[in-house]
Amino acid sequence: MAKRRKAIPRLAEGELEILQMLWRENAVTILEAQKALGLPIGYTTVQTRLNRLAKKGLVKKTTDRPGRYTASVTPEEVHAKDLDTLVERVSGGRVTPLVAHLINHESVSAEEIRELKALIKEAERRTRKSQSREAK
Repeated sequence: MAKRRKAIPRLAEGELEILQMLWRENAVTILEAQKALGLPIGYTTVQTRLNRLAKKGLVKKTTDRPGRYTASVTPEEVHAKDLDTLVERVSGGRVTPLVAHLINHESVSAEEIRELKALIKEAERRTRKSQSREAK
């Protein structure tokens, strides 16, 4: 059975910047977040973005004072959503054209080739397992 993914809404660039900072810094107050971003962004803008992300369920806020914010989604969950959208838009949901393009037009290291082989091997194992369950 396929693993269910958390529903991740489309993120604005500023929201993604906030999440990336939270993944790096962990729990932060608004002031700490503003400093950690290292961008010329006002305190209230950071506060608004953090609160919007909390409302979307992507960030958690503690009840203590001052409140501390942490990401409630992983980078992998957010990246998966973006990659799913990319594959759907670029190649109609087919993975092969995208992988073929990357391999043929980009410099692929030996380590990346090993990782791809391992991923393919795992996908083959899951497919065989799924087919044997369906045959029963």
